[in-house]
Amino acid sequence: MTETSRRITVRYAGASSGFGPLTLGQDNMIRCIRRDRPEQINKESVWPVPDGTTLPGALDALRRLVERHESLRTAFPPGPGPDAFPERQLVGGEGEFTVTVRAVDGPAADGAGGPAGIDAFADEVGRADVAVPFDLAAGPRLRFTLLTDHDRVLRLVVVVCHAGADGAATALLIQDWLDLAAGKELPPVTARTPLEVAALEQSDQGRRKAAAALRHWRKVLTTAPQAVFADSGITGPPNGVAAVVLRSRTAAADLAATSRRTGASPSVVLLAVFAALVARRADRTDLVLSALSANRQRAVMADHIGTLAQDALLALDTDAGDLDELIGRAKAASLAGYWHSTLQAGKVWQLIEDIAHLRGSRFARQVVVNDLSLTIPEAMSDARPAPTSDPELTWLPDQPVAVRAMFNILRTSGSLEFALVACPQVLDREQTGRFALAVPAVLEAAARGPVPLAELPALTGLGGAVRAGEWRRIEGSWVDLDAVRALVADVLGAATRVEFDDGRLVARIATADPGLTPLVAHRTVIGALPGRDTVMAPHHYVVHAAAADRAGPPPWGELPVVAEGAGRSPEVEGRLAPPG
Repeated sequence: MTETSRRITVRYAGASSGFGPLTLGQDNMIRCIRRDRPEQINKESVWPVPDGTTLPGALDALRRLVERHESLRTAFPPGPGPDAFPERQLVGGEGEFTVTVRAVDGPAADGAGGPAGIDAFADEVGRADVAVPFDLAAGPRLRFTLLTDHDRVLRLVVVVCHAGADGAATALLIQDWLDLAAGKELPPVTARTPLEVAALEQSDQGRRKAAAALRHWRKVLTTAPQAVFADSGITGPPNGVAAVVLRSRTAAADLAATSRRTGASPSVVLLAVFAALVARRADRTDLVLSALSANRQRAVMADHIGTLAQDALLALDTDAGDLDELIGRAKAASLAGYWHSTLQAGKVWQLIEDIAHLRGSRFARQVVVNDLSLTIPEAMSDARPAPTSDPELTWLPDQPVAVRAMFNILRTSGSLEFALVACPQVLDREQTGRFALAVPAVLEAAARGPVPLAELPALTGLGGAVRAGEWRRIEGSWVDLDAVRALVADVLGAATRVEFDDGRLVARIATADPGLTPLVAHRTVIGALPGRDTVMAPHHYVVHAAAADRAGPPPWGELPVVAEGAGRSPEVEGRLAPPG
């Protein structure tokens, strides 16, 4: 297959324009865009194309799509602060965008070899384009590539800026595109615009809701374990993950039967199954999970075109007798998390930093659930080749995702489809495949009746955590004492000794530096925690005076103590103090 490329400029004239504050979702995603790599934030997909769509018809449909939705015409100009973080959204009334047209020919274009060639090429185009960053200060929030055979459009490859549309909004945009490309007239948009959402969030009611969400996060982060996975296999931050897609019609039938039997939605059933398997692998029962795009659970926001991408924080105790009981707990935990997911991202990140300072352990967003089952049009799923087996496993290229385990639910009706993303420090490739296959195995058993959780090892073949060396469970977290000692010695640049004494980690430091106080020592250790999920900072620091030229192990009993204390900042303690 050969191809040639050109770019076409399309002018648009929307019926509205304006400016206002950012929505909470926009604020959150802009922070992510400025921090993470484009391929981690941008989203690419291949949109279906109605039969008979011509190049002029496709360009006209894309123009009308951009004109129709304010979110696609929104820019985020630099703010006045020293970091130029945007403070407002600006909806443009008129403007232009470019569409890349790639003319292809060969077996895939003329149909002789079926759609596989053009689909593979479209996926390749999307993977390359998703790594290109968007200019936040200029719209639109989508990039389009049309694959054509002469005047006939074969595929539409779209890259979405996450500050303009989340997964659910993208599904709605795909439906609009299909209707517009087919020549249909669409009714006026009645969903709330991002400017209207921002106004509601700035209202008294909106501020109260955000404050309640912050209290929920504070409660979970101060009482629950900071890391789910902690064992000897975790040696650093996630360094690339394996991804596998499972498809099964049999599992979908078992899921439907389990859902009818328990009265829980398919999404809640899958959440419980995933949580049970994570708990088995992590060898712990108290879990903290992040659920993405939780605000889509509110009916009033179901048809919003924009980004509501904010995490719901779920605290779930999996110490249940059987899966039915865990399904009930998962339903309650998800409702609490979803209700408290309207967040001011800046305050949440400050909360995470403050709690890390006080607890000595930093929250690690290790386990993520992303339910996309209501956001992917069936037309897109049906356009893919039918599974060759049941269940079918398809391995995707490894991808950089800063998680330990991520469960993307793609489809639940007719066929169960999900993507499992796993860090090799937690699940190697063989274990990732076994974990994926464990989901339909558990569903098959659950379709017949309650499944005792004690039977999961025999049912799934999944092993638990291995903790070699000296480990302690401290404040709900598993801590590798050898890793703590190595970290403290490494970052403080002094002779150190760390002991576990009466439930506390106590660090002794021998130094000639008069500026090394417990506060300085603690802040230094806390600053080195990211990516070290098995480590906790000491609870108490004892600083000893030592000569700069002293060699050998310090005689701790002979060195004078010049300072000691917890090293916690009164300022941070004040920020987290209960009101009143």
